[in-house]
Amino acid sequence: MQFKHPEILYFLFLLVIPVLVHLFQLRRFQKEYFTNVRFLKELNMQTRKSSKIKKWLLLFTRLLVLTCLILAFAQPFFKASDDNNKSNEMVILLDNSFSMQAKGSKGELLKRAVQDILENTPEDQQFSLITPTNAYWDTDVKSIQKELQNINYGSIPFNPDFLITKAETKKPNTGKDIVVITDAVNLESQSISKLDPKSPVYFIVPEAQNKNNVAVDSVYIYQTLENFYEIAVDLKANGTVNDETSVALYNGKELTAKTLVTFDQPSKTLNFTIPKKDFHGYVSVSDNSLAYDNEYYFSISKPEKSNVLAIGDEAKNKFLSRIYTDDDFVFNSVQPGSVDYNSLEKQDAIILNELTEIPQALITTLKSLYEKGGNIIVIPSAEASVQNLNSLMAAFGNASLLTLNNNERQITKISFSHPLYQTVFERQIKNFQYPKVNNSFTIKGTALPVLSYADQTPFLASLTNRMGNVYLFSAPINKQNTNFQNSPLVVFTFYNMGQNNNKTGVFAYKIGENQNLIIDALLSKDEVVTVKNDVSDFIPMQQILNNKIKLSFGDYPETAGNYSVVKNENVLKNISFNYPRTESDLNLQNSNIVKDYTKTDSVSTVYNDIKSLRTASELWKWFIIGALVFLLLELFIQKFVK
Repeated sequence: MQFKHPEILYFLFLLVIPVLVHLFQLRRFQKEYFTNVRFLKELNMQTRKSSKIKKWLLLFTRLLVLTCLILAFAQPFFKASDDNNKSNEMVILLDNSFSMQAKGSKGELLKRAVQDILENTPEDQQFSLITPTNAYWDTDVKSIQKELQNINYGSIPFNPDFLITKAETKKPNTGKDIVVITDAVNLESQSISKLDPKSPVYFIVPEAQNKNNVAVDSVYIYQTLENFYEIAVDLKANGTVNDETSVALYNGKELTAKTLVTFDQPSKTLNFTIPKKDFHGYVSVSDNSLAYDNEYYFSISKPEKSNVLAIGDEAKNKFLSRIYTDDDFVFNSVQPGSVDYNSLEKQDAIILNELTEIPQALITTLKSLYEKGGNIIVIPSAEASVQNLNSLMAAFGNASLLTLNNNERQITKISFSHPLYQTVFERQIKNFQYPKVNNSFTIKGTALPVLSYADQTPFLASLTNRMGNVYLFSAPINKQNTNFQNSPLVVFTFYNMGQNNNKTGVFAYKIGENQNLIIDALLSKDEVVTVKNDVSDFIPMQQILNNKIKLSFGDYPETAGNYSVVKNENVLKNISFNYPRTESDLNLQNSNIVKDYTKTDSVSTVYNDIKSLRTASELWKWFIIGALVFLLLELFIQKFVK
């Protein structure tokens, strides 16, 4: 027990006064003599004894009355159980990721959480509120009422550890009461590792009533026809979706196609046929759950011919001219001794077809092209030195060739998930007539296998830097060494290797993945390009690469949609951005990992709990009551005790 005014306890010395008065009182008993005192003596003894008891009782009651009064004025109290955290600041971590769009029993989870904060936070309560996209420091409900009511959903995943680090950086070495409001979708134990279960941490975990959700996952060109594209739309049903779902395709604001789909399995792919020209639109589904993943924006530019250069013997390059036709490519073939180095930078793909010697100047130029988004295709010669080939591969990454061996090997495996073949096969083929080789090298390193031998070593492997690609064959592919040129694989393998990803295909980027784009454009020293649409615009990071520009988007834009790359009001390219689909599956709620923390149902419960734990137990009222009780007891003794 502690006292607010312990100095008043000195008045307890006053208790000596009534004790002294009692001990030294002047009143004495007188002796009286009678002729027959037998009965009087007995009466006298009884009266004297009862009087003595009464005085002692009165003394004790008066001492207790005085003691209770003194203690009451000293204001005794018991220390609060959580008194050490009394000076903590309040920090609210609010999840505004897209999964909080789901509807609970009282509406959208995020909107309901905001309303809970506004209604149940005391007006004089200071707190900091942090979301993945915003931070409000040392504020109160009145100051941020409008901001909270207009809070937007964001594509950044909710990571409490990152937000706590943010708060610690802002106010280091300060105790904190932490309130985490999240639906716990995709929440992992690593993301709450900085939250101490022994410290004041409260979790409010609202739950969606309907966890079924349909999302447009991706769009890609499934097949290229003479005058049309056949595009594929991948849909995902999270949970159980029994009703038919409407799917619509828009080019700009114009409805191009519409259909209904029933989900008899979690994934569904729809095909649409569109003209082979510029497309700048989106796919939309009608879904009553999350809204953010109902649209998938994408752009397809009018096909541009890719520039492909083959360096090698004319006879050996002949099969390439039948693949790289004038319809889709600008193909040239040159002898190794007549290469124009100034023209190499303009190529989209360069094929080194069985060169016996690769000059260092050519290696340097190829590395520069690779870093700017070009494709390099290396077909080794049986007569080339391994050291020279590995000197070339060292410029691109961790891949090398071992000594040539003369054992016949058969190609038995296709990597169907590799970007070269993603749009080639409808399903995985097992009874394919695979080609074989007579002489081959062995590829070592971290290159991704595209085609593999029976011993799982690659026949064709690839390296990528997210812009350019290097494709390395492990064997010469002339007709004397292999029948690969007669295989159906040869056409779409070389066709896709010759395509420039920045000139063909679907241009749809994920926000926050910092992807790059290279476009053909000339900029002066002070010129910049802008990415814009009707609602917003931003200037991406840009690097001039001779007659090209490399754009890096970072975490921009903030809003999904169709955009255009613009230079001086001239549109250079149409591109699109989409939110990552990481929040689409509401069944990934992981509320079990917060079981070690205090879970509550509302903000008001948090404040009440903190108040009760940090409020001291005041005892002065009980001592006043005690003083009154002893005072009444004294009166009772005075009146009724004889």
